[in-house]
Amino acid sequence: MRGGLFERPAGVNPPAFTPGYKTSVLRSPRHTLVSFNSTPSEDTGPAFGHMRVGEADNDLLINYAQPGETAIGERIILHGKVLDESGRPIPNALVEIWQANAGGRYRHKKDSYLAALDPNFGGCGRTLTDEDGHYWFRTVKPGAYPWPNGPNEWRPAHIHLSIFGYAFGQRLITQLYFEGDPLIPRCPILGTIPDADARDRLVAALDIQQTKPMDAIAYRFDVVLRGSRATHFENRPEGL
Repeated sequence: MRGGLFERPAGVNPPAFTPGYKTSVLRSPRHTLVSFNSTPSEDTGPAFGHMRVGEADNDLLINYAQPGETAIGERIILHGKVLDESGRPIPNALVEIWQANAGGRYRHKKDSYLAALDPNFGGCGRTLTDEDGHYWFRTVKPGAYPWPNGPNEWRPAHIHLSIFGYAFGQRLITQLYFEGDPLIPRCPILGTIPDADARDRLVAALDIQQTKPMDAIAYRFDVVLRGSRATHFENRPEGL
């Protein structure tokens, strides 16, 4: 993730104030932004230890389950590559995901959606990219869920995804959706991104070649860190 910065193309990133996404009304800035240099701690740490990533951390079907049991839901394989602006793979990048269960409910004390919790599904996983920049997870496809943005609005099935660089200040966060989901065009959050190609780049493609017959459907989602084909990241609004 080292190297010079690439200017992001105009018209791709959403404006901070987007009334269709109600939360932005209160969270968007009211004054001119002030730029600060990053601090030494943001540039240098904290570093994560590769040895702390367990063998089952990327398998959400079992990493929270009781011995001999598994999470409930449509089993999927989520995989892809982390690439730089020139298409070169990024090895040893820490990739973390978190998601709702198959019923659309998060394991979080503030989630009061009526869908049941799955006792064998924690909803979190992590892994490191290999030497080719490839990552791999096994999990269940998350369910859609309602949210109070409007009288009858539902979030499409999605998985949150974090990419860690070599320092905390380089953490990038986004969320991916699934090919063919009819709720995608109705999502006010995704709709804040003005560029149609940028929205499409947040949709994981069905990957029949990696599907395991009678087991799990596969989706592929490549992450491009910078450049004209960059993935949209929620926490990188600075314009570079």
